[in-house]
Amino acid sequence: MIHVLADVQTEKIGINTSVWQYSIILSGAIIGDNCNINCHTFIENDVKIGDSVTIKSGVYLWDGIEIEDNVFIGPNVTFTNDERPRSKQYPIEFKKIKILKNASIGAGSIILGGVTLGEFSMIGAGTLVTKNVPDRALVIGSPGRIMGWLNNDGTKMESLGDKFIDNFKNEWIVKNNNLEKI
Repeated sequence: MIHVLADVQTEKIGINTSVWQYSIILSGAIIGDNCNINCHTFIENDVKIGDSVTIKSGVYLWDGIEIEDNVFIGPNVTFTNDERPRSKQYPIEFKKIKILKNASIGAGSIILGGVTLGEFSMIGAGTLVTKNVPDRALVIGSPGRIMGWLNNDGTKMESLGDKFIDNFKNEWIVKNNNLEKI
């Protein structure tokens, strides 16, 4: 379903994807199946969006953003792709952003160019992300810091000393700022 008031220039949109009013999607964008692109969004040419992605209102996706399956992007999340922006001066190459499967980004967060958000990671509302986020990390603050580790459903893992226990009773430890199953 593409709303009559949306400006969709790409033909690369999957089945059962909804695009709501006042959205603009440029011709080079690729959007998967079962996505929900809310109103007042803008998607540039060099953007790839996987299946079952939700993009809430007020989100602008600039060139160089790749979003994998089952990602949630909350309202008014801001992405950047130019490290040193100046009017009418463009970089040779824009910074890329990659959002891995099942990640969620809370409302009003800012994601700087050049970062990757890990699988099942969650970015709290209003967080400033300046560096890569590991899989399953809960990141909150400005700048964002890891405040916990998450289960598949987004709930926090139980902390037992230097171990974390998921909701299936699996044990995990943190090594080199990454969570590893033991």
